[in-house]
Amino acid sequence: MARASDTSLGVAWLLSDLTLVTGMTVLVKKMGADYPAVQLVFLRSLIGLLLILPLVWRDRASLSTMQAPLRNGFRVMCNAGALTANFVALGALPLGIVNAVSYLRPVVTMLLAIALLGETVPRARWLASAGILAGVALAVGPDVLGAGGSALPMAGLIAVTVSLGLGAMATVQTRALRSEAPVVMMLFYTAGLTLLTALPAGLSWHPIAPAHWPALLGIGALAQAGQYCFLRAYRAAEASRLAPFSYSSILFAISAGWLFFDERPSWHLLAGASVILLVLLLGSRTPKPRPLT
Repeated sequence: MARASDTSLGVAWLLSDLTLVTGMTVLVKKMGADYPAVQLVFLRSLIGLLLILPLVWRDRASLSTMQAPLRNGFRVMCNAGALTANFVALGALPLGIVNAVSYLRPVVTMLLAIALLGETVPRARWLASAGILAGVALAVGPDVLGAGGSALPMAGLIAVTVSLGLGAMATVQTRALRSEAPVVMMLFYTAGLTLLTALPAGLSWHPIAPAHWPALLGIGALAQAGQYCFLRAYRAAEASRLAPFSYSSILFAISAGWLFFDERPSWHLLAGASVILLVLLLGSRTPKPRPLT
């Protein structure tokens, strides 16, 4: 039986993760006006790689246990495309919209897992997925159609769709690699992202203004710190007890968009977010979404 103190500690770590990741997305959105998305991804992954090198060195013996280098490589390719597209979307769309669409990732992952891994899904999860789809449609549909007077930019919509598909594919690969050592997964992710984005980042490189270095370093540091808090949260408490708090990421995104970018949430975004949260709270087996970091 889980202790109340463990649950409280897990919630504290999880709320720290949500705060840090939200801060990262704010910085990405701010810097997206001055630097290409792929350059931001490269800097984020390079900083992350430098931060985890001590951990990799400590657990270097685990690297010899790698079981599926090709699948690991494909996972990183999907992640590189998903993260780059996500950074493009963050620069083009309101934070609340990007976060709302991210709640479709578990649904797409479920469909891919059925098709590629032969997983079976209970009817309750199908119903929960339908509810999430309805909530996302309510949250973003009017803006996509331009019902409020101006439609969302097509580049941003394409980017968030690409990020959704590639992110789901990366999640499926991660499930298939669950027997790999964590240090192998972490090293492949950060080192792979750095290598895959180095050339395109170099080709589109914009000189970095000295005043922007703190924000750019902050993107990588906040992402890694958030990942650490996320892992500590789920080590301290059961996933079922943390789920209601993890679903609140959409509230963090809407609040940050309003506070930092004057993105006032529309009635349908708030209504759609309410539907998504209600469905997720009722369907405890629905996977929790997490912003790409």
